[in-house]
Amino acid sequence: MTVRSRIVLFLFFAGLHAWTGAAELPKPIDFVIRGHRIPSDAYSLYVREIGKQEPALAVNAETPFNPASVIKIIPTLAALELLGPAYRWKTEVYTLGSIRDGVLQGDLLFKGYGDPYLVSEEFRKILEELRRRGIRDITGDLLIDASWFRIAHEDPGAFDNDPYRTYNVLPNAFLVNFKAVRFHFYPAPDGRNVMVHPEPELAGLKIDNRLRLRKRYCGGFQRGVAVTVPDSKTADQVIFSGRFPAGCNHYILSRSLLTHETYAYGAFKPIWRQLGGTIDGRVRTSAAPATDEPFLVHHSRPLPDIIRLINKFSNNVMTRQLLLTLGAELEEPPGTAAKGIRVIDGYLTGLGLDTRTLNIDNGAGLSREASASAKLLADILAHAWTITYRPEFISSLSISGVDGTAKYRLKHKAASGYAHVKTGRIDDVSAVAGYVHARSGKEYIVVGMMNRKLAHKGHGKELMNALVAWAYGL
Repeated sequence: MTVRSRIVLFLFFAGLHAWTGAAELPKPIDFVIRGHRIPSDAYSLYVREIGKQEPALAVNAETPFNPASVIKIIPTLAALELLGPAYRWKTEVYTLGSIRDGVLQGDLLFKGYGDPYLVSEEFRKILEELRRRGIRDITGDLLIDASWFRIAHEDPGAFDNDPYRTYNVLPNAFLVNFKAVRFHFYPAPDGRNVMVHPEPELAGLKIDNRLRLRKRYCGGFQRGVAVTVPDSKTADQVIFSGRFPAGCNHYILSRSLLTHETYAYGAFKPIWRQLGGTIDGRVRTSAAPATDEPFLVHHSRPLPDIIRLINKFSNNVMTRQLLLTLGAELEEPPGTAAKGIRVIDGYLTGLGLDTRTLNIDNGAGLSREASASAKLLADILAHAWTITYRPEFISSLSISGVDGTAKYRLKHKAASGYAHVKTGRIDDVSAVAGYVHARSGKEYIVVGMMNRKLAHKGHGKELMNALVAWAYGL
């Protein structure tokens, strides 16, 4: 059943009015709605002063809408309370063989526990520590144990038929650098060709550069760069073609390539070589030995740092890693999305919240089936205001006009810097939720969602900005 169908059924059975809580819509909000001729059932708006029960504004507040990435506030808050701010992910390293004169006579095994931020810099720290502990040459293979999570078979292109976009990366218990590659494009000195440099450098990734320069200003979709991946199974080759504008001094395009295992191996080899090491073997999957102690254990950044990266920059795969971690830690491994959802549902039910409008789906909001009511989201935010770790949660939200996904929202308006919010945007969806420090000194919870064709193209964001600005003026 689609979100729109659930909305119709919910309205039918609940008998809700189009809006309640005010005699008429506030003028700035009404101006946007009338100006764009937005139907009354296409949006949900809710504003409530913290500490009060009656809202200052409630429109379709108990109707389920697709919140897009706004839903990320739920798993991040649940993790902060259930796992605690000191929680860190570990990555274990096993040496499966003897070490003599700097040579590991055997395999090197990594066991991942779902670290959402095992980026290149963190991965390099692990390899540097291995070198400090006396390993230089590896005669065997690089083994990967990602069994801490069990990932259901999923097509990374299912959401929008674009499987190599970095926002579509699937989770994995040993996720290195989000499985993402940033390609840097520069005009070549010869005035005809284009230089392409991948970041990070990955062994096994083949780049076929067919780009040519053309005399033109820097603009156009992807600056004229067409991306083709011939083999979707291995994704080990990328072809760049087209005409790149000579007016572009530098352009960056990111894609997700290789498999999780081959990406990890591809990232390992260049760093290991830079550190003076060698490895003879290939990559393969294998279970870590149950009886052996790990040779090395690396710990991630603490949880508050992780949820800050998730909420401020709306990282999808990090959120999915978090959902699976909740399932593995608070039910039992392997972590699954279903287990994580049960943990969150139990957490919210324990708070006395009505979750009938909630469908978390993958937890990241990159979904057509995710749903929540504005009232539920506001109640969750109201609870977050009362918890011991309130500063850690609020600081994870973007500041209007200052940083994160809200950096350019209300930037030159009075409300700039006075709202901590999570934004949400996918095709036909625009949403916002968070806190506004009003000019009166009062604190307000604000939630807005629009589900309508082309809502993401501008008028949805305009309505969300009007809602936040109005709350600031209360």
